[in-house]
Amino acid sequence: MAEYKKPTSEAEFEKNFKQKKPLMNDTEAYYEASRCLFCYDAPCIQACPTSIDIPLFIKQIHTDNVTGASRTIFDSNWLGNACGVVCPTGVLCEGACVYNHQDVPPIQIGRLQNYATNKTIEADKVIFKVGKSNGKKIAVIGAGPAGIACACEARTLGYEVDIFEAKAKPSGLTVYGIAPYKITNEEVLEEVDYLQKQLQFNIKYNSAVTSKKQLQDIENEYDAVFIGVGLGATRYLGLDGEDKENVIGAVEFVEELRMKHHKLNVPKKVVVLGGGNTAMDAASEAARMGARKTVLAYRNSKEKMGAYGFEYDLAISAGVDSLFNVTPIAITGNGKVEGVKFAKTEMVDGKLQTNMSNTFIVRCDMVIKATGQAKQGHLYDLIDNLEIDNKTRIITNNEFQTSNPKYFAGGDAINGGAEVVNAAYDGKMAALGIHNWLTK
Repeated sequence: MAEYKKPTSEAEFEKNFKQKKPLMNDTEAYYEASRCLFCYDAPCIQACPTSIDIPLFIKQIHTDNVTGASRTIFDSNWLGNACGVVCPTGVLCEGACVYNHQDVPPIQIGRLQNYATNKTIEADKVIFKVGKSNGKKIAVIGAGPAGIACACEARTLGYEVDIFEAKAKPSGLTVYGIAPYKITNEEVLEEVDYLQKQLQFNIKYNSAVTSKKQLQDIENEYDAVFIGVGLGATRYLGLDGEDKENVIGAVEFVEELRMKHHKLNVPKKVVVLGGGNTAMDAASEAARMGARKTVLAYRNSKEKMGAYGFEYDLAISAGVDSLFNVTPIAITGNGKVEGVKFAKTEMVDGKLQTNMSNTFIVRCDMVIKATGQAKQGHLYDLIDNLEIDNKTRIITNNEFQTSNPKYFAGGDAINGGAEVVNAAYDGKMAALGIHNWLTK
């Protein structure tokens, strides 16, 4: 198991967080592309939420048409570069590769995708153009993957687009909430900058939409509105002691890490609550920041975890310990975290039960809650006639149009939290839905 020293410089931080999928060089890309069998039924395409023509772009890489490969990728997925490294390719395109049935490593589709788009972005190749102006304007709320994809597609159709972004940087969780060993801030921002320079959509930073008056002004000025907001802050669990110092939400922890790098102080003993991919990221990051002991605690069995197996393996390889079938009942300490009191859980008649007669305390200096995020219900409440479901997700039709016809939505706002690639698909298709509605 790896044991990481606390990074004290940017160089040490980069060493601890070296890229999980490093950029290929030309030779690596050529030989990897030569392995593709160009299957007639291409299961990799069917497994891709954005249906990128994967055999085509791989053939284009192999024939040294890297710009053409990038065009093939971006035509289907406006966040093609980021998705090449942050997508769970092992359960999507690469997981569907026919080589898996032959005990041969699958084609490294994600890294090839990242290679082609990265080269095109670095060379600043112009491969898009703005559509002829149709005189109509679209407002996009949120500059995350869904919002960026919607803006790009809408610009090719001739719409003016303004994005209202609450934070100071674009791309949502891609830049604020994904582990730095998956993608760097620089790579995320370079892709958005590349798209923005060619397609000329406008992003209004530090412009959170928080009032009915703001929404009414937007409705009056724009012909359609796309809601591309992500999820909110980490949910409050209601635990005794949850307000103590050094109790932090996983998303907030990851964001602080991505902004501060080696300047973030992580104490020696950390407990991470949760069993999803965000919990794995937070635990792995705490260990890579030099925590001497990081414990991942989940209320059910290992098999019931929501995290992908490879994400769990990555956390364990970073030196993370795990506890299963335990639920937190209190956070102990005098003002500052000193430990977490757990009770054992067990399945009784198919239901998970807490055994309060079997409790224990795990000593720690920090608690990271990776137990889900709140939805943006406060925003949805401001929109007239907006139908949401019992999980505070916006309900849309197959054109991504909401019950309020002027509003469209996609990404986490409608799925409750999925992958970047799903948000990119939603944003693109919502732009087409808006176009269909406005041109009927």
